[in-house]
Amino acid sequence: MSREILMLVDALAREKNVPREIVFGALEAALAAATKRLFDEEDVDIRVAVDRETGDYDAFRRWLVVPDEAGLQEPGHQVILSDARDQIPDIEVDEFLEEQLPRQEFGRRFAQDTKQVILQKIRDAEREQLLTEFLARGDEVINGTIKRMDKGDFIVEIGKIEARLPRSETIGKENLRIGDRVRAYVAKIDRLQRGPAVILSRTSPEFLMKLFELEVPEIEQGLLQIKSAARDPGVRAKIAVWTNDRRIDPIGTCVGMRGSRVQAVTNELSGERVDIVLWSEDPAQFVIGALAPANVSSIVVDEERHAMDVVVDEENLAIAIGRGGQNVRLASELTGWQINIMTAEESAEKRDTEKAAVRTLFMERLDVDQEIADILIDEGFSTLDEIAYVPMQELLDIEAFDEETVEELRTRARNALLTEAIAREENIEQADASLLELDGMDRELAARLVSCAVHTRDDLAELAVDELRAVMALPAERARALIDSGFEGVTDDDTRLIDSADEERAKNLILAARAHWFAEEGEQG
Repeated sequence: MSREILMLVDALAREKNVPREIVFGALEAALAAATKRLFDEEDVDIRVAVDRETGDYDAFRRWLVVPDEAGLQEPGHQVILSDARDQIPDIEVDEFLEEQLPRQEFGRRFAQDTKQVILQKIRDAEREQLLTEFLARGDEVINGTIKRMDKGDFIVEIGKIEARLPRSETIGKENLRIGDRVRAYVAKIDRLQRGPAVILSRTSPEFLMKLFELEVPEIEQGLLQIKSAARDPGVRAKIAVWTNDRRIDPIGTCVGMRGSRVQAVTNELSGERVDIVLWSEDPAQFVIGALAPANVSSIVVDEERHAMDVVVDEENLAIAIGRGGQNVRLASELTGWQINIMTAEESAEKRDTEKAAVRTLFMERLDVDQEIADILIDEGFSTLDEIAYVPMQELLDIEAFDEETVEELRTRARNALLTEAIAREENIEQADASLLELDGMDRELAARLVSCAVHTRDDLAELAVDELRAVMALPAERARALIDSGFEGVTDDDTRLIDSADEERAKNLILAARAHWFAEEGEQG
C-alpha cells in the first residue's frame, strides 16, 4: 500500500503538472474522509499524515480543546480543557487532543474513490493557482469573450480562467451573445462559489471610473482625481472630478477634444450619458454642481441629518428633480447627502412650520411669551441646549435682554433639560428589553414610545408607519392624543412635522418589531 501511494502521487503530479505536496494534501484529505466513514458518529474530526518518503500513513481522531466554562457545543470534536489536561497536562485552549487510530485496509473501491477525490482536489488547486496568477496581474477592468450561458449569467473567458458576469450586472438595453467580446469591472472574488470565482460587473460606478482612467492619461499620472460616481446604468451617470493643478481644467480634460474621451466611455456603456461635475470641499457647493443643469436659488445644510434643502424656482424644479427623480437621486448618490428639492414657497412653509414648533417649545418649556420666543428664534436659537450652555455673552449681546433676563432663561433651560432627562430615564426603565434591543432603536426614541404607551416590541409592531412617525416628530402628549383619536383633529402643522420624520427608519423599525411574528408562523407551518 505504501509503495502504491508513492507511485500514485508521482504519477498524478507529473500528469497534472502540480507540486507533489498538493497531491499529498489531497491524498490525506481522501484518507481522512474514508476513515471518517468507519465511525457510526457523524460528527468526528479525523487527521491523516502521510510520510513523504515511505508512503506510510497515520490516522488520528482529534478533539478541539475549549474552555470549561464554554461547555461542549459540538461534542463529536470538542473536549473541555480540564478533561484534556488529564491526558496532556500542558495542553492549552484551541490546541488539539489526538488519539491515534489503527490503520485500515480499504480495498479496491477505496482506491477508485480516493483517486476521484484527489483529482477533484487537484482541479481545485489548479483553479486556485490560475486565480492567484490572475489576481497577481492586478487587472481591475478585463476584456474577455462570452463563452457560454449558465443559469442566465454570462460566462466570460479571460485567458486561462473563466469569470461570471451576472445578468443583473449587465446594462439593460445591451444585447450580448455567445462569442461577443466584452469589457467589465472585476467586482469581487468569491472563492466559496461553485464555478467561476471572478465576478464581473458592467453596471457598477467603479466601472465608469475605471473607464475614465483608461481614457484620461492625466488620471493615471495623478494630475486629476475622480472623487465619486453615480449611475443609472445605460441611461445617465455623474462623476465628480478634482485637481489641485490650476493649469488643468478637470471637466474639459475628461470631456476631451471635441468630446472624444467622454464619447468613448459613452459608447462602451451603450449610450449612457455622463455629466461631469467639479468636486468641492464645500458640501453645499458640491451639491449645487451635482444638480446641474438646474440652477439653485438657495440651500440649507442640516449637518445632524446629513441632508440639504435645495430651493429652486418653478422653471428649474422639473430639471432639478429629473425624469422619475433621476437627477436628484444621482446627485444624492454622488455627493453622499440626502437632497430635498423644493420651491421657494415650500421652503418658506417648512421654515414657518419649524419656527412654530420651536416657538411652542420655548413658550412651554421656558414659560415665556411669544415675543421672547420669537426674539430667541430670530437670533438663531433652536434648542434648549443652546440657551442653557451657549456662552453667556452671546445672550447678553441680544439688545432686548438684560443680565437678569439672561440668567433666568439659562436657569429655566437647564431645569427643563434636567426634567426631560429624568423623565426619559424613567421611561426607558419602563421599556421592555425586547423594544430596546431592536435594530435601529435608540434610547431617545424608546423614551418617546413609552410616553405614548408603547412599552414592548409587540406594542410597536401594532403601530402604523404614520403613527410611529408622529411619535418621532411630535411632542409626546400631542403624538399620543393623535394616535388615541385615530388622527382626528390633525392640523397642517402636525402633518408637516410628521412628514419630516424619517419614513424609511419608521418602516424598518416596524418590520423588525414584527419579524418574530413571521418566524413563529413559519415554525407553526
